[in-house]
Formats: sequence, C-alpha cells, structure tokens
Amino acid sequence: MQRTLIIDALNSTSAQPAIVLCGWIRTRRDAKDFSFVEINDGSCLANMQCIVDAGTPAHQGLGDAATGAAVRVTGELVSSPGKGQQWEVRAHDVQVYGLADPENFPLQKKRHSDEFLRTIAHLRPRTNKYGAVFRIRSEAGFAVHDFFRGRRFAWVHTPVLTGADCEGAGEMFRVTTLEPGAKNLDQDFFSRQCNLTVSGQLEAEALATGLGRVYSFGPTFRAENSNTPRHAAEFWMIEPEMAFADLEDLMELGEGLTRHVVDHVLTRCESDVNLFDSFVDKGLRQRLQDMLAAPFGRVSYTEAVEILQKSGKDFAFPVAFGTDLQTEHERYLAEEHFKKPVIVYDYPKDIKAFYMRQNEDGKTVAAMDMLVPRIGELIGGSQREERLPTLEARIREMGQNPEDYWWYLELRRFGTVPHAGFGLGFERLLMLLTGITNIRDVIPFPRTPGNLEF
Repeated sequence: MQRTLIIDALNSTSAQPAIVLCGWIRTRRDAKDFSFVEINDGSCLANMQCIVDAGTPAHQGLGDAATGAAVRVTGELVSSPGKGQQWEVRAHDVQVYGLADPENFPLQKKRHSDEFLRTIAHLRPRTNKYGAVFRIRSEAGFAVHDFFRGRRFAWVHTPVLTGADCEGAGEMFRVTTLEPGAKNLDQDFFSRQCNLTVSGQLEAEALATGLGRVYSFGPTFRAENSNTPRHAAEFWMIEPEMAFADLEDLMELGEGLTRHVVDHVLTRCESDVNLFDSFVDKGLRQRLQDMLAAPFGRVSYTEAVEILQKSGKDFAFPVAFGTDLQTEHERYLAEEHFKKPVIVYDYPKDIKAFYMRQNEDGKTVAAMDMLVPRIGELIGGSQREERLPTLEARIREMGQNPEDYWWYLELRRFGTVPHAGFGLGFERLLMLLTGITNIRDVIPFPRTPGNLEF
C-alpha cells in the first residue's frame, strides 16, 4: 500500500478504511487498554495521533518504541473524538524501522535552547521549530523562482570557483591543490589563484547582456571573521541582473520580490508562521501583513543622514555624510522613523564598489539598499557603470588591475547598455519571515568561524 503523508491525511475530506503513515514518534502515552502514539513525518507542523490497542499484533510490533523511533503504521483513518484534531489512525499493524534509546536520544519532550540544538544540527530538523524553519525556507525558495519566472527572467548558474574578486575586499576563501607551504601558482590546478565566489554578479552581468533578464540563486562565501548573529561564511544569495534598466527599475524589482515572497509564505506556511508568531517573535504575522499593506519608503542617503542626525538618538557609531550606515542606523530608519521597509539610494561613491554607476554630482553612485525592521539591510544593489572610461578609471582608483577584468570591460566595449542588479541575502530574508535573530538558525548546517561540523 502506498504511503500517505501526514499533511495529506490531516487534510482528508473523508475517513479511509486503509492508510499507511511513516514517521518518527514524538510522544507515546500508555494506558491500560491502548497506547497513544503521535508521529510526525516532517510534511507539516502537526502530528498524527495513532491508537494502538493493547494485546494486538500492532501493539506487539510497537514494542518499546518511544520518542525518536522511526515507525510505519498501517490502519484506518477515523474521526477523532479529541479536541483540536479531526482525524486519528486506529492502527492494525506497526513496524519499527529504527529505535532511539531514551537514555541517549537528545530530543526528549522538553524545551531545548538554540545553542544546544546547534551542536546537534543533524537532529534539530525533527523539532517543531526547525522543521518549521526549513519548510519556510523551502517555500521561500520556490517563491523566488516563481517571481522571476513570472517576469521572464532566465535562471543562470554562475561559477563557484573564481579568479575575480567582485567586491574588491579580498575576504575570500582560497582553493588550491598545492601542498601546504607550496607557493608556485604555476603548479596549481588553474595555474593562478582560485577562490570561492563572494558573488555571481560579474558573470550575471555578462549573461544579462545576452539574455536580457537573468538571476542566480546559490551559495556564496566570505572569509570574514565576523562572529555576529547576522554573518556566516557560507550563505545563499539571490542576484538578478537586468539589461536596459536603471536604478528606479531595480528598486521596483526589489520591492516586488520581497512582497511576493512574504505573501507566498503567509499563504502557504500559515501554521509554521503562527508557531513563530506565538513562541519566537510576538507580532510577526501582523508585521509581515503590514509589509503588504503599503508601499515601501524611499529616501536618499543624504536625507537619511539628516534624519539620523536629527533623531536625537545616541548612536554607538556617529553619523555623517560619507560614512557607511551601521545596523543601528538601518534599524532606526526602518523600525522607528518609517516604521516599514525603506529603500535608501544614491550613496557616496567612496564607500561603494567599483562597478556602481557614478551620478552626475561626482560624489554619489546609483546604489540602493533595502532596509527592513528587525534585520537592517536585506538587499544591496546598484545601476552598473556602463561607461568604459569611467569604469576603467574607477578600477584603478580602487587599487585594482583592469587587466584582471578584461572580459568584464569588454562588455562595455561591445554593445554596452544601461543595466542594474542587486544581491539579496536569502538567510536574512528567512530571518525576516520567521523572527529568528541568529543566522545560524535559518541554515541547516551553518558555517561560521571555527565551526565546520556536519
């Protein structure tokens, strides 16, 4: 008999005389005449209660199986007399696939700290919280693809191994086949230094000049020794690039994408969002709904600095034109001043990357950051510099060698075009959707300084 997922069994419109469920035991309560066994298979937050009558072959098959054991239950789906549940299964047969020793199984029925659960990342998806996190992650990822597909963007795959430093910061992981201590790059696999990518942007720009609208969605890496709740060494980025587009088009795209994913998750993950609203971040659902109710705010960097300076807040980092906005500044703008997501645009060129298009004032570039409550920066992007002389001069000004970007410069030499793109940190989006405050808890197996388990 074909297995039925618990989510489908719970949504059944009628009783079923025969059904097979598989899952892990969450709780077991033994009475004189029967056992109540609740199982979960990860398809949804809710468990299915199974009634196993004492003295039956099913009860013998159940044996001593307790919390954590994997089982297969065959029986009938019947109406449940219990409150809060429409259906339950009356078991005819139980097969135990794998026991979990109650003395050693770490996920007993009690509240566990996030710090403890990070040490058993291989088991934490079986908890309510982390099952919900990763279901939301799955649906959010689907929503990203759905959004871009509906706007005729091509999904492209940019290299993980690269010889270019997109951000110009040098905080990259090196990849080599040389023995420790060897220094002759001519003998390395690529005969030059190779790194893990910090962004697929440059390659996406090349693809956009042929396909028009593209996006990449994959892992990126930063060798940044930041032990903060917002940084990880490996994370996923959503990076669209559009030919024949400017900064205004980009801001519209970023707002549209954010709204689409929020709406999708609110619709498709109702019980999971409610879990976080109840136990992690009170008011989460209302805050997400409010994001859909009104347009996002927009303000120039110059105006944002003035707002911060007039706020009367005692910020840890002083605010002045030419300084990068810190998380405390970003959150003040989104949470206290605008009280909704806000896009800040036209940043000083001296604090931005070489590829951002310089504005006519000579001081700023056509860059934008989307700031959201509780997180700060969610999206960072810009109109790209399409003018060859200006781009070459900017690369040199940043202390880099134009020859390292020969192919990138040729995009400006052969049919250059106004174009724009951004990067959205997928894990920060998940933090927004769940109210979770530590990036380590929205990644199945986080990679942070000193942590390479699993």
